[in-house]
Amino acid sequence: MSGPAGPGTRTRWEGGGCRERPDAETQKSELGALMRTTLQRGAQWYLIDSRWFKQWKKYVGFDSWDMYSVGEHNLFPGPIDNSGLFSDPESQTLKEHLIDELDYVLVPAEAWNKLLNWYGCVEGQRPIVRKVVEHGLFVKHCKVEVYLLELKLCENSDPTNVLSCHFSKADTIATIEKEMRKLFNIPADRETRLWNKYMSNTYDQLSKLDNTVQDAGLYQGQVLVIEPQNEDGTWPRQTLQSNGSGFSASYNCQESPSIHVQPGLCGLGNLGNTCFMNSALQCLSNTAPLTDYFLKDEYEAEINRDNPLGMKGEIAEAYAELIKQMWSGRDAHVAPRMFKTQVGRFAPQFSGYQQQDSQELLAFLLDGLHEDLNRVKKKPYLELKDANGRPDAVVAKEAWENHRLRNDSVIVDTFHGLFKSTLVCPECAKVSVTFDPFCYLTLPLPLKKDRVMEIFLVPADPRCRPTQYRVIVPLMGAVSDLCEALSRLSGIAAENMVVTDVYNHRFHKIFQMDEGLNHIMPRDDIFVYEVCSTSTDGSECVTLPVYFRERKSRPSSTSTGAVLYGQPLLVSVPKHKLTLESLYQAVCERISRYIKQPLPDESGSSPLELGACNGSRGSCEGEDEEEMEHQEEGREQLSETEDSGEDELGSDHGETTQKKLKSRPCPKRLFTFCLVNSYGTADLNSLAADGKLLKLNSRSTLAIDWDSETRSRYYDEQESETYEKHVSMLQPQKKKKTAVALRDCIELFTTMETLGEHDPWYCPNCKKHQQATKKFDLWSLPKILVVHLKRFSYNRYWRDKLDTVVEFPVRALNMSEFVCDLSARPYVYDLIAVSNHYGAMGVGHYTAYAKNKLNGKWYYFDDSSVSLASEDQIVTKAAYVLFYQRRDDELYKTTSLSFPGSFDGGTRPGSLQQGMGDDETCSMDTN
Repeated sequence: MSGPAGPGTRTRWEGGGCRERPDAETQKSELGALMRTTLQRGAQWYLIDSRWFKQWKKYVGFDSWDMYSVGEHNLFPGPIDNSGLFSDPESQTLKEHLIDELDYVLVPAEAWNKLLNWYGCVEGQRPIVRKVVEHGLFVKHCKVEVYLLELKLCENSDPTNVLSCHFSKADTIATIEKEMRKLFNIPADRETRLWNKYMSNTYDQLSKLDNTVQDAGLYQGQVLVIEPQNEDGTWPRQTLQSNGSGFSASYNCQESPSIHVQPGLCGLGNLGNTCFMNSALQCLSNTAPLTDYFLKDEYEAEINRDNPLGMKGEIAEAYAELIKQMWSGRDAHVAPRMFKTQVGRFAPQFSGYQQQDSQELLAFLLDGLHEDLNRVKKKPYLELKDANGRPDAVVAKEAWENHRLRNDSVIVDTFHGLFKSTLVCPECAKVSVTFDPFCYLTLPLPLKKDRVMEIFLVPADPRCRPTQYRVIVPLMGAVSDLCEALSRLSGIAAENMVVTDVYNHRFHKIFQMDEGLNHIMPRDDIFVYEVCSTSTDGSECVTLPVYFRERKSRPSSTSTGAVLYGQPLLVSVPKHKLTLESLYQAVCERISRYIKQPLPDESGSSPLELGACNGSRGSCEGEDEEEMEHQEEGREQLSETEDSGEDELGSDHGETTQKKLKSRPCPKRLFTFCLVNSYGTADLNSLAADGKLLKLNSRSTLAIDWDSETRSRYYDEQESETYEKHVSMLQPQKKKKTAVALRDCIELFTTMETLGEHDPWYCPNCKKHQQATKKFDLWSLPKILVVHLKRFSYNRYWRDKLDTVVEFPVRALNMSEFVCDLSARPYVYDLIAVSNHYGAMGVGHYTAYAKNKLNGKWYYFDDSSVSLASEDQIVTKAAYVLFYQRRDDELYKTTSLSFPGSFDGGTRPGSLQQGMGDDETCSMDTN
């Protein structure tokens, strides 16, 4: 049987018509070249569901590992189907938090047009087209703007009438004003002003109409107010004075008495997914040495505007301005809009309003502040030297001095330490020792060994409902491990299980037993089917994927007229001696649980007994002539494409003429059969009603097509969706004690490891790359030790967050035992701040705990909210970045004298005990 891959092939698909497609090699070549297109500002790119695109890649052999299956008609992807990307199929609104390459792929317009011409698109779906926008003012960076910004729009006279509209970050304020004029019926000749409204009573005028949405710092959900001028030329709102920002005027529409808050206890408004930034800023704000440096204006004399690696001092100035606001004692909360705008200018990855990583923002900010404040005006060229057997102390001193010759700033003074790295060649035993500076310590967490999966088991017994199970499997195990775990709970033999990923009423993937579980993501709907390899009489069986479809209309040249619904099935049937009648009976038996029995006055027989004669539809008297015509057409199509049909579908004996079939009237069947592609969106062939034996194999996919009336009458939707819950789902999960000590993470960091085959080291003795052993040690530690707990891990298929509780000391963290410089000072630290992350990877919320340097109390910072916290609240599974301050830091000991109202501690540094109560904690006797 010829598949739909060849040149000039015409295949009927859903909503896409029949069009000529080039052969697989041509498709692969043309699309491959287009996928290398460079992003250009203003260009249009299209989103395609990654599942459909992967199916297309398999079909044309796009990747080398798919070359064996090129052109197999069962892999034919059918029309482009983006339904999996929509949260609402009607409005076709994109789901939130979709990930590039994982959930969707981006293709340029020319590639989209080719795919659309070759395959069509599911009927009713609109293309998802997005523009390429340019981020940053100095560092230009193009990206496809997948998510448009939603703004809330209202008119000044009726602020309760709020309308939502979506805009590109590249749209100008003038574009928004034009749209608002249209929405609120404001004449073109009437003057207007546009206001940015935030925190319920504060407004910023957006007076620069040529500014873009990005330039203006607008964020997701921001409220904009348009104010038409009065007829007498006055404005409804009071006259405003410029705030000196250059592009806006601001005022508070309510007079409020001046307030006084504890300096530093200032919340930060969320500008739209900016909690990651707020968390990092609160931690840095409560880092006393750095904050005092800015509050005392020491930075002004050290700004390096000529550093090519810096940002002309603008990041340092923006940060200084924000810190002064936060420590002024005048504001309970501020909106860091200008700071975020400045960060976005130099780091495009932070310019949008998607969730980011607080540690990545922290790394950028510390590096940016360092280069803006680098006291070295011209960096000298230095040649790196190997240790060559010299004492560690000599090599370390040389490395640190060289580092300071090029890098000298308050950031280096405060945050930089020194690593010792030792590499040993496995062949010649060459030892290479280097010392490298670090700004923060990234510690690995012991990986989870197990993974909890929730799956559905579909038993072979048609009387039994599917059952949901919760199983524990090895994190890096195989599909066979999943089957073994499920077998222990269900009693069904693992070898009789088939594991599938069900998506949009079809099988997206049927897994092999040796495939890794890392291919299965938490969001996937995994169904495990019990199948039979032999029938009751011992004959060999073949397992067929079966899809439910409803025929909405008669098939035509532009549509199959069928829509997928329900849960797909795997049906085991005899591999040999299979007839259309026995196939029909096997499928009827498999779905008998959710077939309604007819009412007594409808029929004297069960629907499962209907259609006792052969025929894909039966041949009743008075049957719809158009349906019969389609049946004839399908038979003709089958005979035309049956050249190699013995592999897929054929017959061995028996002959029944059309005349004989029509002479045997019988009731209409519940459904008809159609051989389809693996997506169920393209009809390949109808099954001939000629009494001959069918030859189907495991690569065959069947659709059972129902007409609307029959489905409504006989198909029990509720029962088909009903499932049981195994006791494993009802019992609360037994949580293993997963807490680890911070010292365990440090020991793991300093453990010797062997380099991977893809990350070798070049041995200067052997003159080749080697998988050397590598070991990190700590040589010297900074005043402020920033510890990054590596909670996030990911690969091509799997993204995960480790929620392990890391038990870290709030006081008296002694790092001395981990420092290999035996002559070093004692390194004892106290915790001063924690950046927290709640939720999963890519989503969630950031907050911070921080210790106020003036009163020694702990506070919880959640965006604009600030609340008192106790010391025993701080150690949680959400802790992500830890800030420790060294006890021997003179500034730390005298910080309380920097501001009025501080506590004078009478206890010498180092006398804190872990068991002190909250009242004693507030005395902050480390100062």
